[in-house]
This record gives sequence, C-alpha cells and structure tokens, in this order.
Amino acid sequence: MTRESFHSLRRIVVRLGLPALFLTALTTSSQRGAAQRLPAGVHPEHYTLALTPDLKAATFAGSETIDLTLDAPSRTITLNSAEIEMLSVSASGQTGTVTYDVAKEQATITFPAELGAGKVSLAIAYTGILNDKLRGFYLSKTKARNYAVTQFEATDARRAFPSFDEPALKATYDVSLTVDAGDNVIANGPLVSDRPAGVGKHTLTFGQTPKMSTYLVAFLVGDFQCEAGKADGVPIRVCGTPDKLQFTHFALEAAEYILPYYDKYFGIKYPMAKLDLIGLPDFEAGAMENFGCITYRETDLFVDKNGSIDAKKRVASVVAHEMAHQWFGDMVTMQWWDNLWLNEGFATWMSTKPIAKWHPEWNYAEDDATTLDATLNLDAQPITHAIRARETSTPDQINELFDGISYGKGGAVLGMVENYLGEEVFRQGVHNYLQAHLYGNATAEDFWNAQTANSKQPVDRIMGSFIDQPGVPLLTLNGTGVAQSRFYLSGAKDSGADQQWTIPVCVKADAKNGKKDRQACKAVTAQDASLPAAAGAPFVYANAGDHGYYRTLYTAEQQKAITVAAERALTAPERIGLIGDEYALVRAGKAKIGDFLDLVLALKQDGDATVIESTLSKLGQVRARIATGDDAAGLDALVRQQFGPVYAALGKPNRNEAYNKQELRTTLFEALGAAKDPAVLAEARVLTNEAFSGKKPADPALSDAAVNITAENGDAALYDKLQTVAENATDPGLKSDALHSLARFQAPELVLRTLDYATSGKVRNQDSWVLFAIVLQRTETQEIAWKYIQEHWKAVRGQFTTNSGVRVVGAAGSFCTVERRDEVRDFFSTHHVDAAERTLSKTVDAIDDCARRRAVEEPELRQWISQQMGR
Repeated sequence: MTRESFHSLRRIVVRLGLPALFLTALTTSSQRGAAQRLPAGVHPEHYTLALTPDLKAATFAGSETIDLTLDAPSRTITLNSAEIEMLSVSASGQTGTVTYDVAKEQATITFPAELGAGKVSLAIAYTGILNDKLRGFYLSKTKARNYAVTQFEATDARRAFPSFDEPALKATYDVSLTVDAGDNVIANGPLVSDRPAGVGKHTLTFGQTPKMSTYLVAFLVGDFQCEAGKADGVPIRVCGTPDKLQFTHFALEAAEYILPYYDKYFGIKYPMAKLDLIGLPDFEAGAMENFGCITYRETDLFVDKNGSIDAKKRVASVVAHEMAHQWFGDMVTMQWWDNLWLNEGFATWMSTKPIAKWHPEWNYAEDDATTLDATLNLDAQPITHAIRARETSTPDQINELFDGISYGKGGAVLGMVENYLGEEVFRQGVHNYLQAHLYGNATAEDFWNAQTANSKQPVDRIMGSFIDQPGVPLLTLNGTGVAQSRFYLSGAKDSGADQQWTIPVCVKADAKNGKKDRQACKAVTAQDASLPAAAGAPFVYANAGDHGYYRTLYTAEQQKAITVAAERALTAPERIGLIGDEYALVRAGKAKIGDFLDLVLALKQDGDATVIESTLSKLGQVRARIATGDDAAGLDALVRQQFGPVYAALGKPNRNEAYNKQELRTTLFEALGAAKDPAVLAEARVLTNEAFSGKKPADPALSDAAVNITAENGDAALYDKLQTVAENATDPGLKSDALHSLARFQAPELVLRTLDYATSGKVRNQDSWVLFAIVLQRTETQEIAWKYIQEHWKAVRGQFTTNSGVRVVGAAGSFCTVERRDEVRDFFSTHHVDAAERTLSKTVDAIDDCARRRAVEEPELRQWISQQMGR
C-alpha cells in the first residue's frame, strides 16, 4: 500500500520547510485497539464468495463457503467478523450458533457435536453495511452516483465477509457479485461469465485466484470505464469513473513498461491472467496492491497528458510501487505484520528502479537521496521504533506500522545492502528468496539468509542490526578509523549508548567531476572500525553514492576539504547527503549554523535542481523554526540577493527544455516568491492570470507555483476562482492542487473561510485534513488555525477518518514556544484522537526541540546574517 505522505505530499513538505515530524504524522494510521490473534488449528483453503450490494441502501447480502482443515476435532470455530450479521451457519450437516466478541472483531461458531479433524466446508449467509469509513466494503461517491469498493489492508476484509483475516492464513478465492444491470464489476480474477439474475440485475463471476491473504481480495462495483493495453502477454487496463477516462493513458504506458521490467528483474513472470489499475473517488491511502486489481487515489493514477513532469513522476512511482507488491506482498507475503517492511520496504526501494530506466532524465537518484535524508531525520528522533516491530497483536498496533520507518527505512536499508553487494548479486538473492517462498509466507530471516547464502557476505549481521534496532548510527571519523554511536537530532543522549551496528561503509574513490566513481566498501563493526582504503581519492568521503543509512561527522580538516570540492567532486545524490548530514549535525548541536549556511551559499550555483531544492528547503526550515522578526526578514533579503541572479540567468521557460532546468527554475521561483522578491511576485501574478484565462503554460509546474505564490497575498476574488476549480475540475490533479492552494491564503478572513470549508462537508474527508494541517503548520496562519481547532473541535473531529486525525496532531508540532507546547499537550490529552498517543509525544518533542534550538541558534544566526549583509 502506498502511503500518500511519501508521494503526493512530499513536495509540499519539502518546499514549505515542514519539520520531519509532519512526514511522520502523515503516515501514522489509527484503528481499534482490542482485537487479537485467532486460535490456531484452523486452516482455510478456499473461499467461494457471492455478494449482492445495494448501493442505494448502503447494505449488502453475502453467502460464502469456506473450505478448511481442522487439526483436531472441535465443536467451535472462531474467525474474524466486524459489522456483519450472520443469518445462518452450517457445516457437516449441522447448524451452528454464533456469538460475537465485538471488541476483538471475532465471531465464534458453536456446533451441537464435534466436527471431525480434516476437511470441513463452512457455509455462512450474512448481511453487512457499505460504510462511509473508507475501509472494508464501503461507499465511494461522485456527484453522479454511488460506488461500492473495497480496502481491506490491514484488518478489514472481516467487514466484507467472515474470514480468517490474518496474512499467513492464505487461501484461493472464487468470487461472484450480483449487481444492477447497468453496472460492472472489477475483481482480482478475470471475468469468466455474465448472466442475467432477475429483473434489472446480472451476476458476474470471476476466475479463481492463486493462494493469497484476505487483505488482498478486491471487488469494485460501478460504471467504471477502462483504457486497455498489454505487456508480456498480460492484458492491462487503467480504469476509473467515466469522466476520468481521458486521464488514463500515462499510467497505462507506465504499467506497460514496468511489467516486463519486473518479469525480467525478478526472473518470475507476473502470475495473474490480467492486471487492472483502478482510480477511486474516495480512497484514504495512496494506493493498494490487491492481487491483479490495484486500487488508487485518483491523484496517484490519473494525469493530464499536458500535466507537469512532477505529476507524471508521482503517478509512475506509485504505479511501480504497487506493481512491485504483486511479487513482494502478494506472491510472497510476510508471515505476520511485524515484518510489514518485507512488503512496504521492498516496494519503496523498488519503485524508482523501472522509472529511472524508462526516464533517466527525471533524476530519481536525487529523489531517493532526498527521501533518505527525511527518513534519517525521522528515525533520529527520540521516539521511533525498530523496522521489525515488537507489539503487533491489535489492529491499532498493526496500522501504526504503516509509517516512514517501515516504508522509508526499510527501503533505505535494502538500498544500502544492494550497493554493498552489487546490483546483480543482490538481484539474484531477491530471485532466490521469492522462488523459495512462492505463494507462501516469509520472515526477515528468510530474506537475509537468502542474500547471505548467495553473496557469501555478512548480510544477516548487517540487516539484523538495522532491522531489529531503532535509530540512526553516527559515524565519527578519526584518521583512518571510525567510531559509531546512536545519533539523535535532539533530546535523549544517554539511551542507545550500548547499540552497535554492522555497517557497510563505502568510501568514495577516484572522484572525477561527478561521474560514476568507484567505491571501496567494508562491513564496519565496533570491533573492526577501520575505514576501507580508497586509494587515489583527494579527500575522504564516507558515503559513496549516498546509499549508507547513517550520518557522518568528519574532522574539521576533512569537512573543509569536502566542502571546497563538493560541487566538482561529489555526485548530486552525494551533495544532497552532505547537505543533509550538515543540517542534521546543526540540529544536534554538533555543528554551527553559520557553517551550514556557508555551505548553502557555496552551492547556490549548483546545476542540479534537487540539490538546490534540498538546500533551500533547509533554509526554509531555518527561517520557520529559528528566525523571528528582523532575522527572518534578513534571511529573505539574502535569498533575494544570492538566488535572484541565479533565477534570472535561467531565462524564460520553453516547452522543449530539459526537466532539470524546469525543476531548477520552479524551485528558485518558489523560494524567491516566499522571500517576497518583487519581480517574482509580479511574474507570479501574470502567470496566475494566464492560468485562469485558459492559456496553455510553457511549464505547468511553474504555473502551479505561481498560483500558490499569488494565493499567499491573494484576495477573495482569487479565492473564489480557486474554490470553483477545486469543486468542479475533472482533472484530479488540478482539483487537488486548487484545494491545497486555498490553505495558502493569509488574510485572516480567508484563513477562517478555508477552515469553515474544511468542516463544511463539501470537502471529501480523505482531503479535509490537508487543509487543517497546512494552515496549522504555516507560521503566518497557525495561530488562527489553532484557535479554530479548539473552538470548533466537534466539527473538526467530525471530518477525521481512520487515519487523518493523527496527522493534524502531528502538524501541531510546528509551534515553537513552551506556552503552545503545553496547550497542545493538554488539549489533545483531553480531546481524544485515535492512536495519536505516540504522535502527540512526537509533537511535544518537536515543539520542545524548536524552542531549544531557537534560544541557542538565533543569536548565531543573527550574527551570520549581519556578517553577510555587511559584505
């Protein structure tokens, strides 16, 4: 499952200078806390499901037969069931009675006499509801009609059919649905029959699936329309509501490229008879990897043919992520949710590989470096968790694992090991792992043992130390040796003192003007702490390629040599890693803020757009978290002075220029707009007027940025125009961008209007939290937002979905005073938000950290600004 934070909203986080906590909060999920594991001894083998949904009444009727095996004779069978009423249950000629444990989301069926050990067929007739919670079998709505769709990960298949809803209890499925004559159905298997079923109805039956976990079952009812293609002999369709058909082509092209790439990479052919990708109007996550029937949030699947490359990159990477799951997660599934990273870390690591081959000019290596930097910051907070979680018995605990650690750290550790072993050796190890566990379940040990056996390297020790321990290693260089310790951005300094890692350190060798250089690698331990030899390198750089999952602290002499040569001798991902390390060391009190800002200015002419984005986003964080009053104004003046000429030298956009140049222009344009550069503000107004006049932009991303810049100083007339687009646009990307732009207005009356709009019920609740979060985290508007949330709590909380409330709690971490810290802590302690306890602790820590840093660093910042302005 793709979580929206690492795709749709990453650029919002980066460009607005949000703290890493915001990324954390975006990915924390929430659910119930009482359900437990099912009793052992029952093994489902096959489900025959028949469902009849009533989209107007928001209910459904179902009948199922579960073919299972009992290890021993028993009068009772316990399975998962939630919001379902079982009308009749029978097995082996007996009728059972049902008792429900609502808290555990379980139902126990008791029979008059024991069922014998061995094969049993359990027949159940039941009814359920099409809920409005975006989970289970639920209603999704457009202005035209209702749809009935599914989202079962992690523990919500039990809301659609009584089931053994645990990942290791795999079975095959035969599914049929009886629906209105004008509707169609998309499910995991191919359609094998379509028969009349009485007046105004027809029954659609689908081919049997391979063995798979309950959470991967899917069935979608409505008037979906599809664009069809094919790759490697597999039919592929991209589908959506009828008005979205015009936006399906790019995703189809991407899928047609990705499927053969994966077939070849894994050495195992895609196993299903077809592949469908379907965009849903209401969908909480970014996407979901149902076997052969992948579902998406519309903004992560549909894109206009004239849309920005950023929009196409997002769609391509989400499509690649979910298609990777067809192997990692669907074919081979983690044994239990504590190893969720075996699904999500793999898919995150894999998602940029095929697209980077398809479009090498899109700079995915730099995007990976940016994501790695954010993940390291997330994991360096006092409150984090190991990739392999310890507490995973309840849905609440399971859903909290869908975060930046399972996704980002899991993927980063895989990337580090791949770089250490070499791509082909690692690829063969992946193949061996998958081949050994096809259609079964696996553990972390299964994966790293396969890699260890194939490579003859200590992959088991490396991965064990990173998978089972929380936190980020800090490598402190001392001559030819290196010491390791746990790195914290702030706060706790004593805990983790006994942690040790086996770290594959790759030192850059033979640096040659940014070309792909050689590296010398070694698995460094606390006992063997010498650096690998890198003959011929002009300086020591201990993270070649920026693949290492660690921060690095160099000696003053080493740091100076790296900084002087950085633009010439380091690759773009390495420069992003260098910037990330330096800013993290400033935050941890191990480096001076002035030295970091000197590095920012030294890289101002960097030709790589993502490097500039990385420097400017951190400069934005300094302004938001450290600077106040005159210091903030001084930083704005320096941005105008130092980066204005760089922007001007790029000239005007044209439709045929390289993506990197487009991206560089947009990044500088946004930074200068935030710094109130008069020329850029004027240009933004012109581009905004052109956008609303219908003129086709030379650079769609620059046009989008212009609208946001103009909105920050915009009036009610512009607000009205954007609201109209947000409510009526057919293009999901345009609709989403316009909605988010409403949160950029700063006039108090328009801020209140945005908050009222978010609570009005006119914004889909999958989206309304974004408005709260953006307004709450922006310095200019957060006080209005905080007062509103407190005074209108019932209306605000009423918009929260299963996942979104915790995100608003996380956004409150953007405050920076002790007074607000206490208010936030006290308010959310007494106004409950599901599963937000850990996030609230992170929020309080973030505010504490900001207040501490501001007290220490603002005098240094003021002195540095004064020196720069005096030059």
